[in-house]
Amino acid sequence: MQSDSPSENDEMELYTDQLDPTFVNSRREACIIFCAWLAALCWCVPYCYLNGYNVADPENIAITFGMPSWVVWGIAMPWIAADVFTVWFCFFYMKNDDLGVSPEELAASEAEGN
Repeated sequence: MQSDSPSENDEMELYTDQLDPTFVNSRREACIIFCAWLAALCWCVPYCYLNGYNVADPENIAITFGMPSWVVWGIAMPWIAADVFTVWFCFFYMKNDDLGVSPEELAASEAEGN
């Protein structure tokens, strides 16, 4: 037996139809950026704590590229990975949405028309 009330999928479709595409794109991009930030946080903080702060013998810390290894692998490499991700994200993933005509442009075009 079918009910006359709209289903949950119909309500969700109606809701997403009402959202501006610019808002939908920016919300999706913000979620991706937040997840990338969270992944970097979940790597950097525990790694640096376990390998840099919580060290049994501070006199014998391993060295990589002339720096303590925990700095290279816990800070420098995540920064480099974040830079690569940012370049890819900005140049190849983000959408360039049409924002319409600004009030200043509209006023200028109306002034030229008169």
